[in-house]
Amino acid sequence: MSAPVLKLGIAGIGRAFSFMIPTFRDDPRVAIVAGFDPRAEARARFAQDFGARAYESMEELCASEVDAIYIASPHQFHAPQVAMAAAHGKHVLVEKPMALSLQDCQAMIEATRKAGVHLIVGHSHSFDAPIRKIAELVEAGTYGRLRMITALNFTDFLFRPRRPEELDSTQGGGAIYNQAPHQVEMLRLIAGGRVKSVRAMTGVWDASRPTEGAYNAFLTFENGISATMTYSGYAHFDSDELLDWTNEIGLKKDPKHYGAARKAILASGNLAEESALKNARNYGGSAYTDLSGESARQHQTFGFLTASCERADLRAFGDGVRVYGDLEQIFLSLEPPQIPRSEVVDELFAAVFDNVAPLHSGEWSLATMEVCLALLQSAREGREIFMKHQIGTGVRA
Repeated sequence: MSAPVLKLGIAGIGRAFSFMIPTFRDDPRVAIVAGFDPRAEARARFAQDFGARAYESMEELCASEVDAIYIASPHQFHAPQVAMAAAHGKHVLVEKPMALSLQDCQAMIEATRKAGVHLIVGHSHSFDAPIRKIAELVEAGTYGRLRMITALNFTDFLFRPRRPEELDSTQGGGAIYNQAPHQVEMLRLIAGGRVKSVRAMTGVWDASRPTEGAYNAFLTFENGISATMTYSGYAHFDSDELLDWTNEIGLKKDPKHYGAARKAILASGNLAEESALKNARNYGGSAYTDLSGESARQHQTFGFLTASCERADLRAFGDGVRVYGDLEQIFLSLEPPQIPRSEVVDELFAAVFDNVAPLHSGEWSLATMEVCLALLQSAREGREIFMKHQIGTGVRA
């Protein structure tokens, strides 16, 4: 008997999807059979690249013969599109952030539960093999009890070409909605999941880009672990320098390209031209560059992360985990990924065909969004925020 193949539909044939192309295209367990996007150029490129049906509406995609739908549309569409997919009996993989409010997150969970389908949220960097390796070492108690985690990332995130809503926090723009879920999920996976409280400061430091571009946060966990979480997307220091100049998706980068993001924004002239530049670079656009043929040399990373245990510090790299022990250092190498982000397919495939409850479920991701929203609330109100909706890593939906 031949192995089953997951018939996958794509909602939102844009930038997020372009990063997932190598995963879906190269994994023999997946067949991309249909997609939806309002942009004609994206539909045309999609049909050409995959020989798949390209629809003008989400309704048509949901009515098609797909097992699951990957929703990679703008954040504000996640909740209604998940509900629509579930109502048609489709399993759902939705991009982070899960939604813009806890109410929307809860509605997504209820819709998929009612329909009897699985909901998975990702990709986030808690899927990454080096982070999972650290979590395994911590859970096993190999180096004693975990005491604290330190995570930081400095990127050019805020100065990549943006549409107006991507610079508006009320519409899900900025670093909190787009970048914090990665760090929060890494910390929660390693520390056991249950955040107790959050104290944070955020930064809106450029009037031309009026959304949060940076944050500092201190998290406590119910099990007594503490964590610090720092992010800056202001395109100055690049923390990939701390990872041997390997970028987020596991490819080597040239530090001589310093300042390229800011230069592109300055050259665009105004926000309308910047939006046009982003559209041109998007999947199917006139300036779109297909990077999906590049093979990742290492696993994905998200800046510097070190977990401090009683007898060692565990630091994540793209090719493994460095253990700084009491008397010696060792490096636990990881085999290079054959297919990038294949861990996402592992979870989705097991859920759809074996009814295995995913780790990155709606409930897990609602807990992540609770922490992210607490960053904003804590910074706004100048106080510690306590959590109400957390679940542990041992809890499955």
